Amino acid sequence: MSIFTKSEELEVGYNIPAAIGMNEADIQTPCLVVDLDAMEKNVATMRDLCQQMGVRHRVHGKMHKSADIAHYQIEHGDAVGICCQKVSEAEAFARAGIKDILVSNQVRDPAKIDRLARLPNITSRTIVCVDDLENVAELSAAALKHATNIDCLVEIDCGAGRCGVQFGQPVVDLAKAIVGADGLTFSGIQAYQGAAQHVHDFEERKGHYDKAIDQVRESVAMLSAEGISCDIVGGAGTGSYYFEGNSGVFNEMQCGSYAFMDADYQRILDKDDLPISEFGNALFILTSVMSHSKTDKAICDAGLKAQSVDSGLPVIFGRDDVEYIKCSDEHGVIADPQGKLKVNDKLKLIPGHCDPTCNVHDWYVGVRNGKVELIWPITARGLAY
Repeated sequence: MSIFTKSEELEVGYNIPAAIGMNEADIQTPCLVVDLDAMEKNVATMRDLCQQMGVRHRVHGKMHKSADIAHYQIEHGDAVGICCQKVSEAEAFARAGIKDILVSNQVRDPAKIDRLARLPNITSRTIVCVDDLENVAELSAAALKHATNIDCLVEIDCGAGRCGVQFGQPVVDLAKAIVGADGLTFSGIQAYQGAAQHVHDFEERKGHYDKAIDQVRESVAMLSAEGISCDIVGGAGTGSYYFEGNSGVFNEMQCGSYAFMDADYQRILDKDDLPISEFGNALFILTSVMSHSKTDKAICDAGLKAQSVDSGLPVIFGRDDVEYIKCSDEHGVIADPQGKLKVNDKLKLIPGHCDPTCNVHDWYVGVRNGKVELIWPITARGLAY
């Protein structure tokens, strides 16, 4: 695992929250702490699950936005490459040495298309999603301009209601256009049902994915009848990989949150109506109690500027006697009915949604056995274009 090499330019408490070798108790808050043992176990678990299902894993880098973690997932988790959502993210990963990158999104702005077409000069393989015939011409012209090749996936709207064409003939028509376009390679299908990832009930969630899988299977069969093969049939996430991975049609998973886990994913139930348990919490917002002037509640330093609460408030790790109940810009309110907490106590918060939470921080502090073992910069932090 690599660390940031310019540590001599950094000052703990000003522009970095910790130093290597520091005791965990001395880390400046609020900041993101990674339990390295838990993260490594999660990566190994997903590697083994994908091997058992006979599918590849292309990890979703938009979750952590860290080149260091992506390299770890490739080297130790047997990931074939990464996904990300924006051209700027892809460029950050490419410049950091990631060799196989899928922008699992549409790219339509001319300036962004131009940057995308230059990426193969930095990395080995650049892939993008397409859901419009006009976009095929745009990508082809940019690839020819820069003498590069862009791999393309036809995206199917398999229930999320966002991007993507309808399954069946529209997939075939778009694939044929890509096959006939100079500078482009048709590489397969993108079918990610994001809207159902967080459906808590197992049978309801399964129903969404059974329908999506049937749509993908029909589209692949229609392409095959036209002599068009799919190197990638990709999709799936932490909440659904077992459906797509065992479908016999998907061959590439795109899970992201599994490496860290967040509070919302841990509300998802398995077939036995139990929370999914194969992955443990590895990411925490470390926070400190800064006030306890009210007898029944404590105030901590992790508010809205330290996290995203779109999927609910954070959960306090390892405690059932206190509860995070409210937040404002700079403060979090913790119910402490028994008065257990005191000023400067540190707590670990499990974020409700890890992806947007990671995007508002600059560093991950990797901890093992109570010591800071490494510090990772969040490579693509804030890159949203």
